[in-house]
Amino acid sequence: MREFTFKEAVISDPSYGSYPGLKPIEELKKRGLIILDKPKGPTSHQVAGWVKDILEVKKAGHTGTLDPKVTGVLIVALEKSTKVVPLLKDLKKEYVALMVTHDEVEDGALRKTLGKFQGDIKQTPPKRSAVKRRERTRYIDEIDLKETEGRKVLIKIKCEAGTYVRKLIHDIGTDLGCGAHMKELRRTSVGPFGEDRSVKLQDIKDDYVFFQKGKNEDIRKDILPMETVADISKCIIIKDTAIEAVCSGANLGAGGVAAVEENIEEGDTISLLSGKGEMVAVGEACMNSKDISKSKKGVAASLINVTMDRETYPKGWK
Repeated sequence: MREFTFKEAVISDPSYGSYPGLKPIEELKKRGLIILDKPKGPTSHQVAGWVKDILEVKKAGHTGTLDPKVTGVLIVALEKSTKVVPLLKDLKKEYVALMVTHDEVEDGALRKTLGKFQGDIKQTPPKRSAVKRRERTRYIDEIDLKETEGRKVLIKIKCEAGTYVRKLIHDIGTDLGCGAHMKELRRTSVGPFGEDRSVKLQDIKDDYVFFQKGKNEDIRKDILPMETVADISKCIIIKDTAIEAVCSGANLGAGGVAAVEENIEEGDTISLLSGKGEMVAVGEACMNSKDISKSKKGVAASLINVTMDRETYPKGWK
């Protein structure tokens, strides 16, 4: 249960802005997220480009790159929604992997070895990775043996963002003493976004074609409003009178806060929302919740990215 401290009643003028759930589809195309079921073969960049072309939008980006041979959940952000990526980059990932050991191993020995890789592990990114090759720590929440067939081993992994599963499986094989390699990999969730909420490229194409022909609006279920990220981040609700200043690039002052979610700490990446729940900006908390709720002056949050267009709300100053 999320709890907020209200500095004043949150009343948003219905003459300005719009409620996220009521956005027209053309607006969703500019400020929406797609939980895509990436197919095997293309790169993450390629599939994001195909989504851009299908929906006829100017820009589409992705978070949490999947290798070409890997399938599963890939979050694609459309146009303005690319600015909420900072709220998505550290989400935990869940995978199902097919590991092939280079010799047959009893289930008991497999479970014992897998247990060693739960918790903190050390990894050095592979040579072909896009990050600097230096040893780093990653946390494995779960690594469960699902089934075996000869040398084929199906495992489920829940881990910290930035974990290299192929390297993890190689290290498991080394510990087993016989070696192992990854045969197949599927990402089944990114944070709360599971494969049950994902959509295939062909379905996006079909639904958009039918929408263009005026037959239905099934495309609406394929695109989540970007405000969905507020469900997975801590939030501050801004007064209507402060919104235009933030959209113009001003940091959020404590006097412009209508309500603040509890447990915000200084330095947290947070969502700045209108009273209607619209995403105004992504910010960094400059105070904790308690100080924000008590303060009338000072900067409550600095800006990382502004997501709302200027002049959506009127100026709150003269």
